[in-house]
Amino acid sequence: MIRDKPWWPWLKRALTFAFFALVIGLLVKYARGVDWGDVKESLLALPRHVLWEAAALCACSHLLYSCFDLVGRRYTGHRLRVPQVMQVNFISYAFNLNMGSLVGGVAFRFRMYSRLGLATATITRVLTLSMLTNWLGYLLLAGIVFTVAPLALPPDWKLDSEGLQLLGIVLLALALTYLLLCGWSKKRSWTLRGHELLLPRPTMAIVQLAMSCANWMIMAGAVHVLLQGKVPYSDVLSVLLVAAVAGVITHVPAGLGVLEAVFVALLSHRVPDAQLLAALLGYRALYYIGPLLAAAVMYLSVELRARKQLPVPQRP
Repeated sequence: MIRDKPWWPWLKRALTFAFFALVIGLLVKYARGVDWGDVKESLLALPRHVLWEAAALCACSHLLYSCFDLVGRRYTGHRLRVPQVMQVNFISYAFNLNMGSLVGGVAFRFRMYSRLGLATATITRVLTLSMLTNWLGYLLLAGIVFTVAPLALPPDWKLDSEGLQLLGIVLLALALTYLLLCGWSKKRSWTLRGHELLLPRPTMAIVQLAMSCANWMIMAGAVHVLLQGKVPYSDVLSVLLVAAVAGVITHVPAGLGVLEAVFVALLSHRVPDAQLLAALLGYRALYYIGPLLAAAVMYLSVELRARKQLPVPQRP
C-alpha cells in the first residue's frame, strides 16, 4: 500500500507563493500609480539642504515608529531581541504606508513574527497595541490642535471651522477617557474575537501618547521644512492631521492623491500650486517611497535567511 504524501508542506508552499505574488502585484500596481518624472523634477527643484533636513526628520519618524512594537514587547513580555522587533516594525510600517494596513500592518507582522516564534495571540496583542498607540497620539494631538486653533476650511466642505473645533473636543475627550481607564478602571481586561486584551498601566499609556504625538509632529515638521517656512508649522500640522483621516476614510493605498488634494484644498491660497505639489511629492518620495524600497530589500534578506535556516528534509 502506497502511503499518501503529507499535504501540509504543499499547502504551506502554495500559501507562501500566493503571499509573495500578492506583494509583488501590489508593488507593481503602486509603482505604476506614481509619476516618477514628477517626483524627480520636484526633488531636483528643492534646495539640497532642505532635502537633507526633511530626510533626517523622515528618518527620525520611521525610527521612532519602529519602537512602537517595543511597547508591545514590554506589554506582552515576549523575549525577542530589540533589533528584531524594530526591524519587523519598520518593514511592516513602510508597507503599511504604501499598501494599506491589511498588507503592511497585519500580514507582514504575522508572517515575520510567526517566523520568529511568537504565538498568534501574542502577535495580535502586539499589533493591537501598536495601532492603538498610533491613533491615541492622533486623538490627543488632533484634539488639542482642532480645539485650540481650528483651521479655516473651504466653504464647500461639509465641515466648517466650528465643526472642526467640536470634532477636536470629541477627540480630546476620547484620548483622556483612555488615560482615565488605564489609571482608574477596575476592569483590566476585555475579550476581542477570542483574544484577551489587558488594559495597560498609566505609565505605559503616557508613553504611548508621548511616542505617537512626537511621531505625528515630526511628520508635520518634514512637510514644513519642504514648504520652506511658507506656512506656519501649526497650520501644516492641522492639514496633515485632516489629510490622515481623509486617507483612512478613502482606503486609498499610500493616500495617493488624497494627501495632495487636502493640502491643495486648504493651502493653495497661501502657496502656489507648483511649490506646494513639489514639497508634497518630495515628502512622498522621502517618507513613503524611500523607506518602502529599503523595507523591500530588508524583507527579502529576512526571507532568504529564514530559508537557509530551514531544516533539510530527510529522505525515508
